Amino acid sequence: MAEMNVSCCIVGGGPAGMMLGFLLARAGVGVIVLEKHADFLRDFRGDTVHPSTLELMHELGILDDFLRRPHQEFRKLGGQIGKTNVSIADFSHLPTHAKFIAMMPQWDFLNFVAEHARQYPEFQLRTETEAYDLIWESGEVIGVRARTPEGELVVHCDLVVGTDGRSSTVRDKAGLVVLDKGAPIDVLWMRVSRKDTDPEQSLGRIDVGRIMVMLNRGDYWQCAFVIAKGTADKLKAQGIEGFRNEIARLVPYLKDRVGELNSWDDIKLLTVRVDHLEKWYKPGVLCIGDAAHAMSPIGGVGINLAVQDAVAAANILTGPLIAGKGITPGLEKVQRRREFPTRVVQRVQVFAQDRIISRVLAGNQPITVPWQLKLMQRWPILQRIPARAVGIGVRPEHIRTPDVHRQRGAAGAA
Repeated sequence: MAEMNVSCCIVGGGPAGMMLGFLLARAGVGVIVLEKHADFLRDFRGDTVHPSTLELMHELGILDDFLRRPHQEFRKLGGQIGKTNVSIADFSHLPTHAKFIAMMPQWDFLNFVAEHARQYPEFQLRTETEAYDLIWESGEVIGVRARTPEGELVVHCDLVVGTDGRSSTVRDKAGLVVLDKGAPIDVLWMRVSRKDTDPEQSLGRIDVGRIMVMLNRGDYWQCAFVIAKGTADKLKAQGIEGFRNEIARLVPYLKDRVGELNSWDDIKLLTVRVDHLEKWYKPGVLCIGDAAHAMSPIGGVGINLAVQDAVAAANILTGPLIAGKGITPGLEKVQRRREFPTRVVQRVQVFAQDRIISRVLAGNQPITVPWQLKLMQRWPILQRIPARAVGIGVRPEHIRTPDVHRQRGAAGAA
């Protein structure tokens, strides 16, 4: 059994965990991130990096480097409703340095953050390391037990942060109560090859009883086919050929490629959940990101809310972690800071699921463009409203933590 001591142990190498680890190490806090997989390369993760997150990259001085990585830039978002193309959000007028959504596979985003975090000696990333239990002493969490290929690892720390997703081991072992908000939809994910003659932009498509979103991954489309919750088996019973025909009806130019879906093994079911913790923390342990609030895929806000949580946590907890005391009051401050924007977004998502998406999936009449979207087409300035709501969101965070190594370098040069 190996043992180690750090100020903060982060469980889970997703957007919240990697960004928090980066910011804490940058501020001089000793931190280790435990990631159970060997790398970040997994399908079916969000790709959308919103202007609010890009603004944080600018504040960190790494936006130009980030934008040199392969990505797509969307200054406007739209979709197809029935046979009509509509524009929904125009990001070109946002008060940010990057006035667009960047579409970048999440594994590239995480590798980018990890690359910059490794520049700081206070940062450690341990892959193939699965945390399975918390260590308690007098009612307070003081560490983590994890399994590695070499054997058990025990991490002693002042704070454990659970960023291990919607099936969080940390929140389970901490006994934190989850409140389920309900989600009437699930998503079928699949790949279909992409041709140069296909449209460049990722699109949402809505037609009679069907909704599908397509993400451009260069040589293939990552497709999200939305279904009513619990109907996957019924759809499978109709046969793979029937499903292929549904896709070809929604997206006619894919008709010659739907045969690439050889069987249901090529299609993955993602169960959508919308929930949040009643309390995000206990002494010595905190959950943020999906571990604290699982989001619906509506709006593609998951990465960005997780990153905002990480920035808020770093801003509030860096001082207490460096001092080695007064950490628990800071955990309550993190929840108080981030709970309101999370609840607002979830209410909007639940409203959209219940009032719009569920009705579309249950409908059997031709789809017409809602009057609100018709107004947006007539007066494009209205498209700035959803752009700000999605692109910046409620209570955006800003970098308040220092880069201690840069400060030391500047002081030495002086």
